[in-house]
Amino acid sequence: MADDVSDLLAVEFCGMRLATPLVLLSGCVGFGEEYTRVDGFSNRDVGAVCLKGTTLAPRLGNPPHRVYETPLGMLNAIGLQNPGARYVVDEILPKLDFAETRFIANVSGSTVEEYEEVTRIFDESPIDAIEINISCPNVKEGGVAFGNDPDMSARVVAACRKVTDKPLITKLSPNQTDIAENARRCIEAGTDAFAVINTLMGMAVDIESRTPFIGNNQGGLSGPAIKPIALLKVHQVYQVCRAHDIPIIGQGGILTAQDALEFIIAGAGTVGIGTALFYDPLVCPKINAGIADYLRRHRLANVQQLVGSLVLHEATKRVCV
Repeated sequence: MADDVSDLLAVEFCGMRLATPLVLLSGCVGFGEEYTRVDGFSNRDVGAVCLKGTTLAPRLGNPPHRVYETPLGMLNAIGLQNPGARYVVDEILPKLDFAETRFIANVSGSTVEEYEEVTRIFDESPIDAIEINISCPNVKEGGVAFGNDPDMSARVVAACRKVTDKPLITKLSPNQTDIAENARRCIEAGTDAFAVINTLMGMAVDIESRTPFIGNNQGGLSGPAIKPIALLKVHQVYQVCRAHDIPIIGQGGILTAQDALEFIIAGAGTVGIGTALFYDPLVCPKINAGIADYLRRHRLANVQQLVGSLVLHEATKRVCV
């Protein structure tokens, strides 16, 4: 990127300088190497990469089918297939180029103790930050239940906080009653940032066999279909975060620069790119260019000047917060 574009797009996130506000989302890019095989793709076009969800022991994941395309979206139920935390640290991280971008581990577990132990393992690695996945909707134990219960969410965050000084990012579920209250509890427990939102629970049915297309019966819905919900959740969590200077990775259906800008205006300092990569693996430079063009047109010096600049209509303010 040219120097003027670099200055416009660079953001501070949990004490880290990110080259752009774009973050590649966990589960969409493997362990940081999958898209590097695509001609023209570069991890240098993003500020950070979230690695695939990792548990203490290896997991085979859910039975097939695991992915199904829906109107304006995608259902997935991978089931946290991964080789285990120790393998990731010993065998995968040494092969990543930490000069290209920041790398964020994604920690998952079935118990509070497992979250703590996986976090401890990553704390002893060169990983830049740790995302706590307390909101995975396609595993039958642990994660999703923790993410929908503020008490359990806080317990997981507190346990992870005990064993690391690295930045902790809590990934919040949209499948809960009061996402803002959950955010408050997680801030009290020691989170440094939030990822908002994880996927929504969904289902697709094969009418000929009268069975779900997904082998797990249900899965996480991502893509443009969930964008309006994600925007509202980001705005609600931002109301809690802004007093504490807690940053947000806004995510859910971002395909274009306009989408990314909407999330930034709603309160996200960085934005996550996931399902969009399945549409266009080279989408990130296009989004970067669109954000930079917007900032120039509006005479803004950087992304931070735009964060949380949403102006609500007076008559409906109480509805949105």
